[in-house]
Amino acid sequence: MTPVLPGSVAAIVRTFKSRTTKVINRVRRTYGAPVWQRNYYERVIRNDRELNAVRQYIRDNPARWAGDADNPSLPGSGMRTA
Repeated sequence: MTPVLPGSVAAIVRTFKSRTTKVINRVRRTYGAPVWQRNYYERVIRNDRELNAVRQYIRDNPARWAGDADNPSLPGSGMRTA
């Protein structure tokens, strides 16, 4: 695993994913099951146009889940490991 600086965005995201995965899997009784996609992408939002584009992406994204290759409910799909 790549070293992560304490307090960095990567450290915060890793801690968040770890803690929420444990809670989700405990509730679901699916211990060790993947919950999150492996990577995330940092992006600096530089102006209002970019901010509005990110907001729109967040609003629209749940509707795309039904056809997403990482959606485990689709036949022949599932969480990718890389």
